[in-house]
Amino acid sequence: MRYGAIKKRDIANGIGVRVVLFVSGCTHHCKGCFQPETWDFQYGQDYTAETENEIMEALRPDFIDGLTLLGGEPFEPQNQAELVKLLRRVRRELPQKTVWAFSGYTYEELTGESRARCQVTDEMLSLVDVLVDGEFVEEKRNISLQFRGSENQRLIDVPKTRESGEISWWQAPSAQKA
Repeated sequence: MRYGAIKKRDIANGIGVRVVLFVSGCTHHCKGCFQPETWDFQYGQDYTAETENEIMEALRPDFIDGLTLLGGEPFEPQNQAELVKLLRRVRRELPQKTVWAFSGYTYEELTGESRARCQVTDEMLSLVDVLVDGEFVEEKRNISLQFRGSENQRLIDVPKTRESGEISWWQAPSAQKA
């Protein structure tokens, strides 16, 4: 796997201050994509054990709320095996951190029949707290939306969705009932 960038103090891609990994490779090729250079699976640099250690160290401070996976496309089968290893380690060593993932695949595609499915897809989903799903659709672009670019994209609470079997929308902490 390759990656384009690591942002160690990001506030745009999930709640709180986050570490963000931009993976390389995407087969969606959405019209109006904000970083089409990441479509190329060879873009950026090799993801190594040192890269994983760098991410883990960046996640350790108490003021860091969690990890966000972006792309490219984290759920391309070519990326999932490495990302599952990282997410397992985050859950083991830093269970208080949240994990967000942005994907052009819908939740239904990730759990049903699609080109995204591979041996670790279910496990990867089980390690994610919030999934922002759906391709970016330029005609549905809306800059007023929280954490997403187009109106078709959803903010999914993955643990609640997996538990209930029905899509559960993620709610910002201030919107959650006490």
